[in-house]
Amino acid sequence: MNNKRHSARTERQQQRNDSGSVAQHFPDVSEIVIRMMYHQKGIKGLLRTFNFSPGSYAFFRVDCLCKECTDGGFDLTHVINGMVRNHREAAKGELSCEGSAQASDHASIAYEVAIHYS
Repeated sequence: MNNKRHSARTERQQQRNDSGSVAQHFPDVSEIVIRMMYHQKGIKGLLRTFNFSPGSYAFFRVDCLCKECTDGGFDLTHVINGMVRNHREAAKGELSCEGSAQASDHASIAYEVAIHYS
């Protein structure tokens, strides 16, 4: 299990490194802020905030915090791409973990994304 977790972490790090910068993908974006409330059975909601500047990696996948979840997480790439394509400044929604942990243990998030343009 540890080996699988380490392998997944290494792969995510490589994906992050390969993703390029926010400025490369979205030249007219000056800032992206993702606020998410993490929900999991038996755990009090956890608010997380991620800030992306033009020099940040354009990698919008957030790992699941469930200890048993090795290949899950929340991918906000399609949300960000759609917002920029339509020049939207704000979006809200919910996502469920994409992992393969037992269904009763899966986490979910409620997210808010704000994009500031140059």
